[in-house]
Amino acid sequence: MINSVLIVGGGTAGWMTAAYLSKAFDKNINITVVESKEVKKIGVGEATFSTVRHYFDYLGLNESEWLPECSGSYKLGIRFENWDGQGNHFYHPFERWEVVKGFPISEWWLSKKLKDQRFDYDTFLTPHLCEAKRSPRRLDGSLFAQSIDKSLGQSTLAEQRAQYPYAYHFDADGVASFLKRYAMNRGVKHIEDDVTHVEIDTNGNIGYLEAKIYGKLRADLYIDCTGFKGLLINKALNEPFISFSDVLKNNRAVALRVPRENENDIEPYTTARTMSNGWRWTIPLYKRNGYGYVYCNKYQSPEEAEMELRKSIPYENAECVANHIRMRIGRSNRSWVKNCVAIGLSSAFVEPLESTGIFFIQHGIEQLVRFFPRSSGNELLIEEYNTRVNRVVDGVKEFLLLHFSLAQRNDTLYWKEWKNVELPKELLKKITLAQDHLLDKETIYPFYHGFEEYSWNTMILGLCSGSLNNKPALSLMTSDEADEMLLQHYMKAENMVNNLPTCYEYLKHIHDLKNKN
Repeated sequence: MINSVLIVGGGTAGWMTAAYLSKAFDKNINITVVESKEVKKIGVGEATFSTVRHYFDYLGLNESEWLPECSGSYKLGIRFENWDGQGNHFYHPFERWEVVKGFPISEWWLSKKLKDQRFDYDTFLTPHLCEAKRSPRRLDGSLFAQSIDKSLGQSTLAEQRAQYPYAYHFDADGVASFLKRYAMNRGVKHIEDDVTHVEIDTNGNIGYLEAKIYGKLRADLYIDCTGFKGLLINKALNEPFISFSDVLKNNRAVALRVPRENENDIEPYTTARTMSNGWRWTIPLYKRNGYGYVYCNKYQSPEEAEMELRKSIPYENAECVANHIRMRIGRSNRSWVKNCVAIGLSSAFVEPLESTGIFFIQHGIEQLVRFFPRSSGNELLIEEYNTRVNRVVDGVKEFLLLHFSLAQRNDTLYWKEWKNVELPKELLKKITLAQDHLLDKETIYPFYHGFEEYSWNTMILGLCSGSLNNKPALSLMTSDEADEMLLQHYMKAENMVNNLPTCYEYLKHIHDLKNKN
């Protein structure tokens, strides 16, 4: 039996893993985190994916408990700015389209040939909340829409138990600190030390770790949360790393933490705006904004990237210290090898455009619990775990390639050369098919990867709606029901905007409640 787990590395991945395992197994397994003081945390503001709510729900944590401690805010989606090169924007929300006669309302919208109107405003409600900077919760804590059609089944969105799911923005260091306290209160042991040697036994397993102060550290299962270093999985066990740099070329980032001049101005969305050689994120936290420029060093030096980022920010930032990050884009060939499981950046990381970093961590942890072994040598369990992790990462890679391959900006060499990237045949097939009609769940990436067909079609509509067609069947159907739905849409949006507090109002409310307690 597996009786002990040793997690190497703290940070978000290490403490998310420790907290989750301590909740799952209570005190039936000894869990230790060994964390070096010397390792520099990436420490940026983090945007998340809607499934992250499952994680905190599983731990039994209410938002009012942890969100204020992490400078957290709400995220209803991503606002894509200037991906057409003309300064326009659209939203990718966490919201499914309503369905009329078996077709999503987006298909009916296309059939109306409403080329001069916004598909996201006309077919989603969430963008209206984003523009009005509304919270997804009323001041009494209730969600603005709690019902969901049972016919949706067990999908990514149905599992949210909300009609309009949402995610969070938070300070990554703050979340790690909060989860560290949570885990240690549940009996997780914490060691501050540097691992200096990894001993591999004759069977290819990790035998023990040698630490500078504590000496030999042993466990039945080792979890590698050492980030891009991949200390256990890649360096000690020599598991190959598969680079995605041939198709996802952004490999650097520079980030700034900038105080917001108007603290009331909290946007409930992440912004992804194109830059000359990549794109810039804006992540609004409770008291500040996080900005980051994701770029490729083939086209721009770190100094040039930092200068471009600083100039693009609307707030004074000269005193803000820049954090330069080298990104390892790709995945380990296998994330579980022998008695070692890699979670977080040591397992995989892709371009952060769709906020999947925390999602990969969460998915890896959940699958580990699902396939937790009786002993470390069950190869069938390990193979299934690796298959699922790899499919998720590969699916996200393909989805991100869709973004860049359809982007219309072409004023710099960086953007022009995206048109020369050789895309996978299956993705080319999807893009070609989308010119005739929108994709469905049978034609997007076939395995679970966190994104449903509405996400794929949102990006397709946002990046090239002018050249798209609806399914021919709609021209043979009466459109009365769809017409009424489109007509009522703005009334619904106005009602929700009028009945919800702003993001700032709600977050201040839960901060005040926490301070009173």
